[in-house]
Amino acid sequence: MPAPLNWLTCLQQLAVTEPAVLITITATRGSVPRAAKTRMLVTANRQYDTIGGGHLEWKAVAHARLWLAETAPASAPRTLELALGPSLGQCCGGAVSLLLERTDCWSQAERQQCLQTAIQELGQLPLLYLFGAGHVGGALVNVLQNTPCRIIWVDERDHLFPAGLAASVQTEATDSPEAVIATAPAGAYFLVMTHHHGLDLRLSEHILRRNDVAWFGLIGSDTKRARFEHRLREHGIDAERLGSMVCPVGLTSITGKEPAVIAVSIAAQLLQMWSHAPALTNGTSCAVTETE
Repeated sequence: MPAPLNWLTCLQQLAVTEPAVLITITATRGSVPRAAKTRMLVTANRQYDTIGGGHLEWKAVAHARLWLAETAPASAPRTLELALGPSLGQCCGGAVSLLLERTDCWSQAERQQCLQTAIQELGQLPLLYLFGAGHVGGALVNVLQNTPCRIIWVDERDHLFPAGLAASVQTEATDSPEAVIATAPAGAYFLVMTHHHGLDLRLSEHILRRNDVAWFGLIGSDTKRARFEHRLREHGIDAERLGSMVCPVGLTSITGKEPAVIAVSIAAQLLQMWSHAPALTNGTSCAVTETE
């Protein structure tokens, strides 16, 4: 199933003059469904992404559509202050500040700055190198592509990569996956689950020879780990580096051998780690504009 378009992909595809409103959470107080810098894009009949759903989102979208319906809309951005209490029928108890911007009123420079800002924010998300496009790999990407991360998905069998992947997923069809490891930036996450144990072993060695990896997971059993550790020691990988290899992968509390179950288990493990990563700094608007 193709991934739904997110706000950034949609904005990139929209004609410059097509009316649309970008809604940004600029500040939060108390318990709220989404964090600052969360965005969604609203057109006359579609919306992309979510700022938390419920009456909060309904009211924000309603304001956006009223603005889109104006015959001579003002170009200045608008703000909304919404408390998630009885007035909105939501019991979170917090409050959010929203900024609404007419993207069709932006200058070219403002549009470019918005896109650049969003791309920079994406660059701060965890980067996962996933080796293997088999059943589990495909199921895992299907889960993770709608979460805040970036994925470089590597396999020599390019016919296994499905169409309609999210913009956060980059496929790499190559018969030299070791070169991908060599050029990966420091602080990346690696997950190996190819169709061949010999290839898994080669990739594991290349990853373990780096000392700047955030995390390395290898799919397999305790028996596979023991055999790989023996072979990797023969290849000069020391005990400390071997200790950093996570195998088996996934949460032990989630059992089952179906590809989708394994994928959910691994995704949960990754999301637990990523939840402790430094949060993006709070921001205001995407474009350079002045509020009313």
